[in-house]
This record gives sequence, structure tokens and C-alpha cells, in this order.
Amino acid sequence: MKRLLTSLFFVVGALACYAANPTIAIVPRPASVEVLQGEFVLSPKTVICFDDKSLAPTAQFYAAELSDMCGRRPKIASRPIGKSPILLSLDDSFEEEQYTLHITPKAITVEGGSPKAVFYALQSLLQIATDAESSSAAGRLLPAVKIADKPYFGYRGAMLDVCRHIFTVEEVKRYIDILALHKINRFHWHLTDDQGWRIEIKRYPELAKIGAMRKETLVGKYRQSEIYDGTPYGGIFTQDEVREVVRYAAERYIEVIPEIEMPGHAVAALSTYPHLGCSGGPYNVRTTWGISKEVFCAGKETTFEFIENVLAEVIALFPSKYIHIGGDECPKGAWKACKACQKRIAEEGLKDEHELQSYFVRRVEKWLNEHGRQIIGWDEILQGGITQSATVMSWRGKKGGIAAAKLGNDVIMTPNTHCYIDYYQTESPAENGEPLANGRRPLPASRVYALDPYEGLTEAECAHIKGVQVNLWTEYIATFDHVQHMLLPRLAALSEVGWSYDRKDFDDFCRRMNTLRKVYDAKSYNYAPYLFNGIK
Repeated sequence: MKRLLTSLFFVVGALACYAANPTIAIVPRPASVEVLQGEFVLSPKTVICFDDKSLAPTAQFYAAELSDMCGRRPKIASRPIGKSPILLSLDDSFEEEQYTLHITPKAITVEGGSPKAVFYALQSLLQIATDAESSSAAGRLLPAVKIADKPYFGYRGAMLDVCRHIFTVEEVKRYIDILALHKINRFHWHLTDDQGWRIEIKRYPELAKIGAMRKETLVGKYRQSEIYDGTPYGGIFTQDEVREVVRYAAERYIEVIPEIEMPGHAVAALSTYPHLGCSGGPYNVRTTWGISKEVFCAGKETTFEFIENVLAEVIALFPSKYIHIGGDECPKGAWKACKACQKRIAEEGLKDEHELQSYFVRRVEKWLNEHGRQIIGWDEILQGGITQSATVMSWRGKKGGIAAAKLGNDVIMTPNTHCYIDYYQTESPAENGEPLANGRRPLPASRVYALDPYEGLTEAECAHIKGVQVNLWTEYIATFDHVQHMLLPRLAALSEVGWSYDRKDFDDFCRRMNTLRKVYDAKSYNYAPYLFNGIK
């Protein structure tokens, strides 16, 4: 009740302020905006100052971000200097991601509950500064305003699949930059699948030579085309490159969550080490999309030895609390025909192959827990039962998330009905010039924005919904320009669900997106035009 009253207070205040002054336009929507008198001049003389050394990296980051608007890169100082400073400080009475941004004619003051919160405040400042088109001879004029803000959900994520199509390290970094702009704090990196293994594992070097390469790729739509390009395709991220990406994300206060798929979507690994499958192969890295009937053998100890060795190297690379173990789309036919799997079922007293999957997931979870990590899995990990400590990522609509929350498990809502941004964005893709995409259903920005993570849950069950996430699968996305086209502006809609769930207003979101669009333009992001053309 206390949180509800606080939320209502913020909503009423925010609505009143936005209605009174529609010129302040920030995405995701702040909790409170109070418009003041006067303007701050952002000029070559502006200095960014901080009172805690932990804020130095953020000060350096934004000195680069604001350099074009200031006329030069602002100076950095560990104490207030100059006539028009940007003052950064911490307030230990604030929540970790809570901040205030106070612009007056004399100074810009930022206070946050952590360096992360200060970083978010400056992302809001960047939008205000980009929108401040009118300028004096002395510099750019920013409206005086006081903003109080904090996110609704603690987990705000975005996934990128690099298995179907791989992208360069620099492109992955640019993806992370886009997430940071939208105050997203989790990057879910989908690294292994049937169509390619994308992370170097030193104990198993053949994964980089065999599992990372497919002989060709389907051209056109899955199940509609029988044409292949005849061109070998693949690639892998070395461990040094992974460390570089993790470091880069951390500098932007984004935690990278790796996904190592199991027990299904394992053909790239099986092609490299056939003994890990039930039949012993041979297997080939999949050249088309869809689901393979070939999965890791759950009856062989060598399977778990391989997985634990892989995960040992993964957790050494990723400091994330969570490790995503997949768990989705695992056909059970191979297990039904496998003597080793049937023996495992009998010896463990399991009811059927669904409980065998539960055994598989629980065993891997136990190993990760012993090494200080927790698991996230797609909602199929509910099959056969899960432990109380497993977190469920609900993708097949909301049913899996609702079921998990009722069991008392934590949930990330990422239903394909609202969050699968590999889907087309309009009702008439051909007429609107959309590039090839998943054609299951149109998913415009309005549909993403309409996500209600709490729908179908009691108040007590709502406490288990920890956040939301968009997923970008890349079967039909071979270039990073196409990635951006699918991501933007739908990521902005998701960011507002995650950050501003208690104060959503789609019409106002569309208005504010015109400001964020200016940031997209300034950064040369290849966003989709549909929302801005009235196709919402």
C-alpha cells in the first residue's frame, strides 16, 4: 500500500507538470518534473565537478557525450569550480537507482543514490540538452527544471542473439550504448545455439573450429524456402573479446548475463563432440532455423562434465549474478529412445522425460549455486518441477510467468506477445517497406508499450515479478543496421514499461519520442520510422 500511494503521488505530480509544460520530454518518463524559471547556458566554460572519486568515470563519460553541445570537451574537476558547473554528488539516503536533476541558471546539480543513478540522471540531461535547439552566442540554453526520478522495476533487460547471425565486438558495444541511453541495466547475451557456438572455451578448442561454423544458411523464410546461400558462415568471440564487452557494459552500469543453451538447442556443441548426444551422431551445425530433435544426452556423465567445464570458464568471464541456461524447446524423443536416459530415469526414480529435464536443470543449478551463481531459464524449466531459487523468464506469453509467480519463483516477463522485437512492426510489412522479419504477428511500439507484467496475478504474487525484457532473435537479421531498425524505437517502449510502469501514457510517450528521436539522429542510429509516421 505504501508503494502504491507513493506511485500515485508521483503519477499525479508528473501528469500535472507535463501538462503544464510539454517542452520537457524525457524517455523513459521521470517520476516528477517541476519547471522553474530561467535557463542554464551550456557553454565551452562549463565544468563537470564531482565530490566522490567513484563518480570520476561518469564525469569522464559525459564530458565526451556533451562535447559537441558545449563547443569543446568540458573540463573535469574533483571540486566545484567555474561559474556554470555541472555538480555530481551522491546521497546515501536515496535508493540505488534514484536521482534528482536540478537545472538552474547558475548550475546543474545531480544527486544520486549511486554512481549508476548519477549516470541515469545524465542520460536525462543528454536528452534535455539535445532538445535545446535555441542557443545564444555564448552556448546552448537548457530550461531550468527539477526532476526527481527512480525506476519501477529493478531488472530492465534486452537480449541479443549472436548465434543465428554474429556481430562484431564494436557492434555489440554500440548495442550496449543504445541500452544505456534507455536506462536498460541487463544485457542478455545469447551465445550458443543449434546454428552456432559463439564463445571461446579453452578446454574445448574445437568448438571454435567446428561448432562456430555452419556450411551455409537458409535464404528466405523458414518452411517457405528451400534455397541456401552455399556460403560457410560463422565466428566466435574470444575470451579477451568477451572481457572487453563485459568491461564496456560495466562502465555503463549494465550487467551482462550470458546464455549457454541446454539441454536443447545444442547441435553446435554436438557437432563438435558427438559423444554428448544420445545417438553419438554424426551431427552438423544447423543451417536452417526451427527446433532440432537432437539434444544433450541427460543419461551420460560426460554431458555434465562438459557442461560444468564450460560453465567454469563462463563464470570466470562474467561476474553476473545470473547465468542463463536456456531450457526451452527441448524435444524428448531422443531421450525416450536412449538407453542411458531411460536408465537415468529409473535410477533417479523419475516419472518421465519431463522430470528428466527437471533433473538436468536442477543438477546444473546446484553446480552454479555452489559456485555463487543463480540460474535463469526460459519458462520450459517449469516442466517436471523447479527449485524455489530458479528465476523464470516467461516467453510463451505470460502463462509461464504467472505459474512461476504462483509457485513463489522470481520472474522476468518477456512474453513473445509483447517483447519479441524480431517480429514485423506493422500490419502491412510489404506496403510499409519493412525488411524481412519473423511473421508470426505484428508487434508495433504500442503493443510493446501495452505490456502489463502484473496481469493475472494477486498482489502477493506481483512481488515475484522482478522486471521485463525485450528479445531480439536474429534468424532474419544479418546486419547491425537491421538490428537497430528492429530495436528502435520499440526498446524505448519497453524501457518505459520497466522504468515508468506506474506512470505510463502512450500518447505522451509518442510526444516525448520526438525528443529521443533527435538523440537517435545525433548518434546516427538506424531506427524504424513507423511510430514517427503515425503507425503506432
